[in-house]
Amino acid sequence: MKKLFFFFIMISLTSMRAQWKEGDTITNRKGSTYRFVITKINKATPVKNQHRTGTCWSFSGLSFLESEVMRKGGPETDLSEMWVARHAYLEKARNYIRTDGHTNFGQGSLFHDVTWTAATAGLVPEKAYPGRAYGGDKHHHGELHAVLHNMLKALNKRPQGGKLTPVWFDAFRRTLDTYLGEVPGDPEEYYFIFKGKSFNPKSFVKYLKINPEDYEEYTSFTHHPFYTSFPLEIPDNWHMLPSRNVPVDELVRITEHALQKGYTVAWGSDVSEKGFSHRNGLAVMPEDPRTVSRPKSDSLYFTVKGQKVPNAFLQPVKEVRVTQKMRQEAFETKATTDDHGMHIIGLARDQKGNKYFIVKNSWGASNDLGGYLLVSYPYFAYKTTMIMVHKDAVPKDIRKKFKNR
Repeated sequence: MKKLFFFFIMISLTSMRAQWKEGDTITNRKGSTYRFVITKINKATPVKNQHRTGTCWSFSGLSFLESEVMRKGGPETDLSEMWVARHAYLEKARNYIRTDGHTNFGQGSLFHDVTWTAATAGLVPEKAYPGRAYGGDKHHHGELHAVLHNMLKALNKRPQGGKLTPVWFDAFRRTLDTYLGEVPGDPEEYYFIFKGKSFNPKSFVKYLKINPEDYEEYTSFTHHPFYTSFPLEIPDNWHMLPSRNVPVDELVRITEHALQKGYTVAWGSDVSEKGFSHRNGLAVMPEDPRTVSRPKSDSLYFTVKGQKVPNAFLQPVKEVRVTQKMRQEAFETKATTDDHGMHIIGLARDQKGNKYFIVKNSWGASNDLGGYLLVSYPYFAYKTTMIMVHKDAVPKDIRKKFKNR
């Protein structure tokens, strides 16, 4: 979850979603004929902007945990994405050196690196660690990543002639201090004030009642048996931690069931399809691909080779029926890759009865939905790489199938 670094102007941190209620009718953008009725909406914090970074996984993973805190009756909390990114960088550096550069060192990660950070280094509020020691009010990691990666590539050549000095890691850590902000060698010694009380990162996780062991990742691919767990073979899974494998219809069912029960879902997906448009606040998989060939069009219909074609971003069209075989072929041929992490917070239907997930993005509140999207079930079924969800949100009959294997 790293490839697409989108730059949008942040209009406001006041989330449009905060004004939505179940039963409300909304449209995805000006000029659209879509009429979406919100059937379920769960608590979420305001939309944020990852800006020019590949840290969508941290933004969406922490947004998911922020909703978890509120679901349990805790306060609305703005958690620091750069605290999590920092500790992922540190562990990736160790892995890179241990494997002589044969593991991925990039800006991307998966959701389990958020819960791993919570378990090993704790969490802190945004105000305690904004992660912009380089100045400004927006995140940008191009220079930071170039410095870190080139440092590791140089170290991997063993410049001392055979082994590294014992201080290489301290030099790497201090580079992060320079760009993101200083942290003691022992993160538990990092103290801050939240709502008038003093915490360190570990005690803050306990205060928020976050138990990292409560969260599980699910995926759906046929190159491993269903109802077993395996490390998803994608570059950003540098930790090589496992996901639970289920048929695609059950992946959809888990997600819908969780939302209906008041939980939210962290969502990893390919967003390179032409049917995915942040501008239009919509992601669809039309049966006729020509209907999404002009995502910037303001016309209900446009002409393609002399034929009048409906604009799928402005009116409902027939979508593909996704099969397990289609998903697998897309994964094996790299038509589906691990592009982006987002946060699913609700459910909706359009005027034709088609179902959608309400998705919170991290590209700023820049579209007509204030930074949110409506994602059709076919798009989700075809392009999802994995999800993270609270274990209690998974239907019991599905969890039981894993116990029997």
